[in-house]
Amino acid sequence: MKHGGEAVDTKKNKRVNRYNYWGYVFLIPFIAVYIVFQLIPLVTTIYNSFFENYRDGLIQIGPTFIGLDNYKAIFSSPDIWVYTKNTLIMWVMGFIPQIVISLLLAAWFSDNRMRIKGSRFFKTVIYLPNLIMASAFSMLFFALFSDGGPINYMLMDIGILTKPFKFLSHIWSARTLIATMNFLMWFGNTTILLMAGMMGIDSSLYEAAEVDGATSTQRFFKITLPVLKPILIYVAITSLIGGLQMFDVPQILTDGKGEPMRSSMTLIMYLNKWLYSKNLGRGGALSVMMFVITGILSLIVFKVSGYGKDED
Repeated sequence: MKHGGEAVDTKKNKRVNRYNYWGYVFLIPFIAVYIVFQLIPLVTTIYNSFFENYRDGLIQIGPTFIGLDNYKAIFSSPDIWVYTKNTLIMWVMGFIPQIVISLLLAAWFSDNRMRIKGSRFFKTVIYLPNLIMASAFSMLFFALFSDGGPINYMLMDIGILTKPFKFLSHIWSARTLIATMNFLMWFGNTTILLMAGMMGIDSSLYEAAEVDGATSTQRFFKITLPVLKPILIYVAITSLIGGLQMFDVPQILTDGKGEPMRSSMTLIMYLNKWLYSKNLGRGGALSVMMFVITGILSLIVFKVSGYGKDED
């Protein structure tokens, strides 16, 4: 019997090894794509950041190894801190309403007791802005909020304004427009993610809380939010990464100038200026700095949320 058991174990091990082999085979395409399009560009960017490498007219300067001089030049300039502040401000302005509205909509649509008529239609409408190209969205808002656009005409017709308001010439109105566009483009995607998480919560938890006399607000904050913590952290991290990479909306809306007074100039727009001037060394250094900033802010989100402490 012992030898028979060993034979069975050997067959099982062979079967497991065969399954593992095919698992590795199916991972090869992903690994190859990751190495070619992610790992090699990352290593190349870090490598280029240590060189002076740019074009001065028709003359190619470098590549010449200069060590950390590119990083010192970036840190010594106040621009990097101004553009970092601009990027984070506009991200926060768009993310807060995004997460609040998405939580409310997800709670409504996932609550079977509300029985919202046409919920499928509304879910589709909510998600549609996510499918629209950012460039098209920017051109639409540029036309709507221009000095002679329909928004100004409407506000003057109803008596709120006596003359056109220059939305793109004031710091906070320009930032608000950019944040609003980012909110409209991404709140639908966030709603779908949160709704999927809410629908996976065991209904018996809500029933038990209701029997104990918990109000709907208490059930939301004591059951829904704690269970959704992993999804909320994922949304916060991905939104933060997307916010730091904010480019197309402010680029088109401000014609790449970040006006007024560079208040809507983002880090990626700043990076684009160095790459457009063919300064690969300075652009590489800025890219590495953004990579580090993203990692630090992501760790801060994890620490502030306390994720992982419950598991310990």
